[in-house]
Amino acid sequence: MAWVYLFVAGILETVWAFTMKKSDGFSNFTPTAITIITMIASFGLLSVAMKVLPLGTAYMIWTGIGAVGAFVVGIVILGEPLTAVRVVAALLIISGIITMKLSSAT
Repeated sequence: MAWVYLFVAGILETVWAFTMKKSDGFSNFTPTAITIITMIASFGLLSVAMKVLPLGTAYMIWTGIGAVGAFVVGIVILGEPLTAVRVVAALLIISGIITMKLSSAT
C-alpha cells in the first residue's frame, strides 16, 4: 500500500505545482485553496508511505513523479516548449525513478 500512497502523493504534487502556477502568486483564491489542500494531502500521503519505505527512495520517487508530471502538464496544458534536451532530462528522471523502485526491498 505504501507504493500506492507514494504514487498518489506524487500525482498530488503535480496538481499543487500546477495550481500554484495558476494562483498568480497566491492572489487567486480558488487555485490557492487547491494548492494548499493538495500540498497537505501530498505531504500526508508521503509521510504515510515513509513509515514503510526508506527516506531516500520515497523522497526521490515523490519528487520525480512531481517533476515529470509538472513537465508534462507544462507542455500539454500551459504550452511550454517541448525540446529534445528537456525530453532527455525527463527521461533521465524517469529512469532514476524506475531504478530506485527496482532497488527497493519493499
